[in-house]
Amino acid sequence: MAQAIREVMKKNPVALPSDASVGDAARHMKDRNIGDVIVLDDQDVAGILTDRDIVVRAIAERRSPADTAIGDIASRSVATVSPDDTVEAVIGIMRTLAIRSVPVVEAGKPVGIVSLGDLAIERDRDSALADISDAEPSE
Repeated sequence: MAQAIREVMKKNPVALPSDASVGDAARHMKDRNIGDVIVLDDQDVAGILTDRDIVVRAIAERRSPADTAIGDIASRSVATVSPDDTVEAVIGIMRTLAIRSVPVVEAGKPVGIVSLGDLAIERDRDSALADISDAEPSE
């Protein structure tokens, strides 16, 4: 039987309203040692914000992290998957869309997130990506 993504996903993802500040999202990323935050509009998944989005769409454009809403710089075209979707199906979505993380949604609410690194750890333990993804963060 194919492995369900619920067995691989990180549970309890950080999900913030689209009007939350970039600074607030960055603090969540730092505190949880993560690289992405799910963006919500009225409790519905509306996008994803990555650490790269913060750098390229906020800092490099000289936007104030305190005054910029995450909804203004987040990627709004976001693919989502169900906890019951297979790992293989999610890998296919990531490959097709050239994305590195996917929110996992159940009954319309985010319940997890799965990254390319999570899949590398699960499927190819000896890969460089798995080693990097599983390593302790540097200070």
